[in-house]
Amino acid sequence: MQIVIPIFERITPLDAIGPYEVLGRLPGVDLRFAAVEAGPVRVDGNALELVADASLDELPRPDVVVVPGGYGTRPRVRDQRIVEWLRDVHEHTTWTTSVCTGALLLGEAGILDGLEATTHWTQLEKLRDYGATPASRRVVEQGKVITAAGVSAGIDMALTLAARLAGDTVAQAAQLYIEYDPEPPFDSGSLAKAPPEVIELLRGEAAKRDAAA
Repeated sequence: MQIVIPIFERITPLDAIGPYEVLGRLPGVDLRFAAVEAGPVRVDGNALELVADASLDELPRPDVVVVPGGYGTRPRVRDQRIVEWLRDVHEHTTWTTSVCTGALLLGEAGILDGLEATTHWTQLEKLRDYGATPASRRVVEQGKVITAAGVSAGIDMALTLAARLAGDTVAQAAQLYIEYDPEPPFDSGSLAKAPPEVIELLRGEAAKRDAAA
């Protein structure tokens, strides 16, 4: 079973690495990082480098696709090399998934039209532009399409996907191995729970980054 995680400049690292930690532990998995061109890719404002060991063109028939998000998705919705690859491979995948604003790339490829979907809360309403119905849930499963909310929700999505691929016991074993049992010091991890001043702070930061994207 081949799982491909497309990477590109300015993805949020955990969007890719969270699912990698879960899905890479499944039996019989060939998990690949891929990019438009094989080689190193600077992510998250050039603070970290990931390596694509294949080009997208070399991987035309993955069983599973996991599209990460981040501010790099904004220019990538205009990059037809990635969008067309997603559109083509989706015809043959068993599962097509996204984390955070990776959903915008699925939307640009026409994959979310008529479906419920989720993404980072700052971009949730934008899903309507792609014919999708925004859903404020951490993980949204619609047929063979699974979308996750922002960043850390990718781990929840990957565990959901792991259960579909290998069964609940294997998925729970992956969860135990990475000790994914969150006990955050604050209860502000969703829009419904965060204090107004925290939401306002992040809205301002998001607006600045969107303007620069």
